[in-house]
Amino acid sequence: MGAFFEAAMIIAFGVSWPLSIFKSWKCRTTKGKSLPFLMLIFLGYAAGITSKLFADEIPVVVIFYIINFLMVGLDILLYFRNKRLDRLTESALKA
Repeated sequence: MGAFFEAAMIIAFGVSWPLSIFKSWKCRTTKGKSLPFLMLIFLGYAAGITSKLFADEIPVVVIFYIINFLMVGLDILLYFRNKRLDRLTESALKA
């Protein structure tokens, strides 16, 4: 029963990441984003995945951890893209 509630939690968290990725893609800015927050979430999912790999039997819920881990990773990559775009915009405004 515990695995069911863990899966529900991970799925609920996972629903928000596509929205965050879409916002990062469309807005093309880092305003409203926090790299330390994203990195903490990323490391949290990495720790969750690692803990599941040490279990005697790898549970199915690890798939959801991996999906969320990849989505947060994509959001981090978009953060760096958007940071570069912010710098280009600032340079253009100063010129």
